[in-house]
Amino acid sequence: MPDDLPSRRIDRPALERIIQRAAELQAGELDSGDGVTEQELLKLGAEVGIDGRYLRQALYEEAAGGAATSERGVLAKWIGPGRAAASRVVPGDRTAVVQALELWMTENEALAVKRRLPDATVWERQRGFFAEMKRGFGVGGRSYELAKAKDVTVTLTQLEPGYCHVEMAADLSDARNHVGTAGGAAAGAMGLIGVAMLAVQGPPLAIALLAAVPIGSAILAPVLAARSYRSRYARTQLALEQILDRLEHGEVRPRHQSEDAGSLLLGRVVAEVRNAITEVAGASHRPSQRLPPGR
Repeated sequence: MPDDLPSRRIDRPALERIIQRAAELQAGELDSGDGVTEQELLKLGAEVGIDGRYLRQALYEEAAGGAATSERGVLAKWIGPGRAAASRVVPGDRTAVVQALELWMTENEALAVKRRLPDATVWERQRGFFAEMKRGFGVGGRSYELAKAKDVTVTLTQLEPGYCHVEMAADLSDARNHVGTAGGAAAGAMGLIGVAMLAVQGPPLAIALLAAVPIGSAILAPVLAARSYRSRYARTQLALEQILDRLEHGEVRPRHQSEDAGSLLLGRVVAEVRNAITEVAGASHRPSQRLPPGR
């Protein structure tokens, strides 16, 4: 092929398609049988100029993602999964990542440790006045979606020096069951209302109402309930992905163990209250502006 290709800019979607096609062509020339080994893949990546660390990260994420199984059942199909989950390979050793996550979950997600397992930590909603006030006022502009879950399980696995695999899962089964029960109850109540209307109106209007009110409400109420749950599920999923984004880009860092998260939160609340009192006191000492006497 000629090397003097025309000089033109290639947008991002076209670039991804070209690279994928080039990789397919390159792989087609290899005698790979049913596949290639990881070492062969790393060698192939080096030949096309892909950094080995990115290939290893992609390999780890592919292995973790392939092991995941989707939930089955009536509730999962009708309303949605009962567990929001996300996983990723992030830079750092396990100890540092654990410390960084504990600090973030305590201060920024308003969670507390529920259980400490050998390879995982289970988090639950923080209790107490300051935690409720923090969530109620949305401190930091946050919605604290993870604090609304039954619990959040974080599993960390050391892959090699400098890399950890982090898997996060938020249990939303209670919320899903509540939505399912509420949707069924609403459908039943609307159906009873329709039947009562039938008894009052009588035929021939009864036939039309029998077809419209109970059946329509019985379908609409569960649909609306499922839509509400899916919206909550999407917000929880996004919250998990955002934490992994911050870990991947080094925005979540461990702090010295001597700094107690509860003391830090209390200190911030006291400072905010002190500032509010100072502003109110300053306003009360300002001379009042008198309006000129009326004509």
